[in-house]
Amino acid sequence: MKTIVSMAINPSIDKSASVDRVIVERKLYCEMPAYEPGGGGVNVSRAIKKLGGESRLLYPSGGIVGQLLNDLLEKEKIGHRPIPIKGTIRENVIILEESTGLQYRFGMPGPILTDGEWQKCLDELGSAKPTPDYIVASGSLPTGVPADFYARVARVGKKRGIKVIVDAPSVNLKPVLQEGVYLIKPNIREFKELFDGQIIEEPQIKEKAKAIVESGQSEVVVISLGQQEL
Repeated sequence: MKTIVSMAINPSIDKSASVDRVIVERKLYCEMPAYEPGGGGVNVSRAIKKLGGESRLLYPSGGIVGQLLNDLLEKEKIGHRPIPIKGTIRENVIILEESTGLQYRFGMPGPILTDGEWQKCLDELGSAKPTPDYIVASGSLPTGVPADFYARVARVGKKRGIKVIVDAPSVNLKPVLQEGVYLIKPNIREFKELFDGQIIEEPQIKEKAKAIVESGQSEVVVISLGQQEL
């Protein structure tokens, strides 16, 4: 079985609840909230688990929210390695308006990571044993983490002969392509942003994706549509 390490540099707790109606400037009383592990990388490990596979999740963890995340991952029996930080990881809020079926999502900023904290995450990745077959790095970057962080992850993978997969915003994906990886998975908007919005039609998208593969920047390019259309 292939071994996988997932990197979540900006994990979260997703707190969801419902209310009959969302009314401006009114105190609203919600139903009992539910708590789930969230954030890029975390969702990757949870999906692997649901598909019957195993992975090891590497992530910074701090504060009472971080402890809750640790506990929830333990409950779901997901292999995890928290890296202690001084700050508190983020908590996102999702509210369902029952009368309309509309969902309101509030994403909070992550903690401010020190140079030593994010470097520790890279060090742990570089010394992970046994050497994984794949590294999956996914999600936004918290404040304090350099924009080329995922390119540094790719560098770690190269040194150890590990295939690296990156799913990240376009601003963080550009340095990754300069480094070269196994697979990238932007959505259609992020992919267009890689080329400063110069591509619009489907044939152009296919042509640019093919060029990335042929140039050796990424062996595989997977573009998701999400809710958007070409």
